[in-house]
Amino acid sequence: MRRLVLATLAVAALAGPALAANEAPPTVAPKFETVPQDAVLSYNLIGLTVTDAQNNTVGEIKDLVIDHEKLTGYIVSVGGFLGMGERYVAVSPASIALGYDADAKKWKAIIGASKDQLKSAPEFKYDGKFKR
Repeated sequence: MRRLVLATLAVAALAGPALAANEAPPTVAPKFETVPQDAVLSYNLIGLTVTDAQNNTVGEIKDLVIDHEKLTGYIVSVGGFLGMGERYVAVSPASIALGYDADAKKWKAIIGASKDQLKSAPEFKYDGKFKR
């Protein structure tokens, strides 16, 4: 029993400095924002089908790239069937026209590229820091 108590105390003593090194950064007072009525929320984008100008499905928005508090890209899945053979490409937000179809009550995403053009684009891989 004494060994168990000593071992527990030793672990607690060693864990103390490690916890201090991993302290949360200082907090900043929040700045509250008003959301404009024409804004798009991320949940409207993730999973959104991307079509070409002829309304052919060419991909799906899978993720958003945010760098220094700004949206800098969309990760679009291309090809594949039921998740097999799917590849990802990163495209600029300016490459995809977003709009809300009030009649259909849904968001639309249109890109000026074919499925083959997207398939031949440089591939984005979920690895390292970006591992899913």
